[in-house]
Amino acid sequence: MKKILFTICLLTAIISGRAENYPYRSDALWVTVPNHADWLYQTGEDAIIEVQFYKYGIPRDGVVNYSVGTDLLESDHQGMASLKNGRASINIGTMKTPGFRDLRLQIEVDNQRYTHHVKVGFSPEKIQPFTQEPADFLGYWRQAMEKDKKFPLKYTKEFIPEMSDGTTDCWLIHLELNAQGQSLYGYLLMPKDAQRGSCPVVLTPPGAGVKTIKEVTSRPYYQENGMIRFVTEIHGLDPRMPESYFEEMRRAFESKDHGYLTRGLDDRDRYYMRHVYLGLVRCIDFLTSLPEWDGSNVITMGGSQGGALSIVAAALDHRVTQCVANHPALSDMGAGSTGQTSGYPHFRADRGQYTEATLRTMSYYDVVNFARHISCPTYLTWGFNDNTCPPTTSYAVWNVLQCRKTSLITPINEHWTSDATNRAQMEWIKGNLK
Repeated sequence: MKKILFTICLLTAIISGRAENYPYRSDALWVTVPNHADWLYQTGEDAIIEVQFYKYGIPRDGVVNYSVGTDLLESDHQGMASLKNGRASINIGTMKTPGFRDLRLQIEVDNQRYTHHVKVGFSPEKIQPFTQEPADFLGYWRQAMEKDKKFPLKYTKEFIPEMSDGTTDCWLIHLELNAQGQSLYGYLLMPKDAQRGSCPVVLTPPGAGVKTIKEVTSRPYYQENGMIRFVTEIHGLDPRMPESYFEEMRRAFESKDHGYLTRGLDDRDRYYMRHVYLGLVRCIDFLTSLPEWDGSNVITMGGSQGGALSIVAAALDHRVTQCVANHPALSDMGAGSTGQTSGYPHFRADRGQYTEATLRTMSYYDVVNFARHISCPTYLTWGFNDNTCPPTTSYAVWNVLQCRKTSLITPINEHWTSDATNRAQMEWIKGNLK
């Protein structure tokens, strides 16, 4: 196993080719420095964090109100610390069991409130998921895939000149998924003048939400390095629709109580994500039908919900030869039913989302159970400060992977990856081609 560990305390953002302050165009800067450089501790070991606060680059004194809680859970300890020359040290204690603690900070300076937080881990390599695998997990999905195989491959293909250039040809694909009429759209990005049998294929499913397909042309280096990308949505919505249409649909279908990730949650056969998971296999059917495919390399890659779907696809379809996932969502979703840290979409008991029926369904759709069955090389990236897909659940996924695996851990990151990380993932893919 190859493991890359980056610890970053200060960043420089490059905007439009010009250097900007970190954080971007903010007068205030928090710096939090754990006394372990990798932000990791053993259970039973106290973590001490130096807190620094600057405004206009000048250290400021004042009283910091802080609270400490387990990753994504309510705070269980509060206190105050006085900044002297802009600095103070806070002992946040320890954990008896593997996990993460979150130090949440607040200060008022010049009649304005500033907040920040930092998470550190305690023996996270020992984190194990709450979610258990059903005895018929693989059988359930194999049966569903066998049924879908009977539906022929059907799609339309439309050339999109405004997304094509000297290196890339772009088509909009409308792919039918099953006999029930469900479908998805995706942009197929192909190296210009690609030769028959020459190109690896990369499936890029989307992050969560009802939205158009974004950042279609933001990573041209895939096509420049001879790879075909298929960047998709999951709802069967034409990405060319006006944004106002998507906004109306979000208001109608993405409320906290009635979002698509809760639809049909009490029945594994009616859950909304069933056709999405199975649709990943149909996407691979499409990509491997292209005459330009090299006949060997099939890669899945994405972040958040897209990271989850990349793992699901790699587990369901053994044609996948590499998997790249950033901070995967849909991981250890049922853990919240016992007051533990759960992954996005953070189901809640007070909304009736944890019942015997829903927990059963979750076990068939949880990414940790798919991760157990991946056999191809897998690259996983996550940050500690992520409150959308918390590090606790990313470690739950990482720790059950039995394949050859590589990690890039970026402690300061919240729910994002840098351009440099995105480019490095392509280089990793390129270096692991068959």
